[in-house]
Amino acid sequence: MVGVVKAFRPATVSELSQTISRPLGVLWLFTALLFFAALTAYYMKAERWPQITIAAVIMSQFLITLNWGDAKYGTILNFVIIAISIPAYGKMEFNNATLKEGSGLFENAEIENLKVHRPADFVSLPPAVQKWIKRSGSAVTSEIVTLRLKQQGKMRTKPDGSWMPFSAEQYFNVQDPGFVWTTRVQPMPLIYLHGRDQLKNGQGKMLIKLLSLFKVVDEKSNDRINSGTMIRYLSEICWFPSAAAKEYLHWEQIGKHTAQATIRVGDQKVSGTFSFSETGDFQSFEALRYRGGGKDAKQEPWLVEALDYREFNGTRIPSNCRVTWKLPDGDFTWLHLEITHLEYNVKHPYHSSETELSPTETYI
Repeated sequence: MVGVVKAFRPATVSELSQTISRPLGVLWLFTALLFFAALTAYYMKAERWPQITIAAVIMSQFLITLNWGDAKYGTILNFVIIAISIPAYGKMEFNNATLKEGSGLFENAEIENLKVHRPADFVSLPPAVQKWIKRSGSAVTSEIVTLRLKQQGKMRTKPDGSWMPFSAEQYFNVQDPGFVWTTRVQPMPLIYLHGRDQLKNGQGKMLIKLLSLFKVVDEKSNDRINSGTMIRYLSEICWFPSAAAKEYLHWEQIGKHTAQATIRVGDQKVSGTFSFSETGDFQSFEALRYRGGGKDAKQEPWLVEALDYREFNGTRIPSNCRVTWKLPDGDFTWLHLEITHLEYNVKHPYHSSETELSPTETYI
């Protein structure tokens, strides 16, 4: 604003040695208004605040360059602002892409007039699986077509690595098996990673970006990624147990409390082993899974274990899980997760500004 005053009342601003013309004064005023608009948009949580801020910084730096002698120290402030705004812009673009993918996943899902399950719907399944369905409450609930959930927890990338906190959201289509999972991981202060895993039509994708801007991993549509994402989907039906009766799944009892499940989507097929407790709770899932999507990735035993249970919308599921690679040189537990929210038969993903919902929940 000093530049504006200097342009229109130069005698009142002796601190600035350079002359500022009235047209430049108008530009200074416009830039100040842009910064004010950006600040307002930020506090109102408007989605486009990073673009407004970046435009204001560009205009400001242009004017600083023209009046370098008097205004050069403003460059420091502009650098700080741009260092915040550009990652925020990347985050916005990443989130918008995730919302688009999530909306596409739900687009053709029919959630009206859903069938209410009866125990007779599951009689063709192995006894251990039937017992699990009954224990979960899914034998008498509405058919599950879609779901969305929120997670929190910690992960690490190597056995001796530090644990990194993460939060995540995930969307499932149960009719046409697929999911979108997006996460934010904080490896250190001021540094974060955004990741997105997807399964659609039997094809997998994995994308990880540093500060939402720089690609760290971008794997898609190869046999290793496709197999891995399908195995993940298969393991995660523990969160929507009634899917066990879907036509794309085949079950075979292999022990009193164990059953092998095979999922087929198009020309893709994977299998894994489910284990259940004496009372019928899901205990674990194990399968051979490619560790990574690169050409040198090898199949290793991959284990998901339930640590605690919780009821969401009438369905008892494993709410706390531990995920471990069973490697030749020892077990590598790389993920601990907790489900904090879950909702069945929804038509929309979470919005980036949406607050936590509060369904009826019970700790068990």
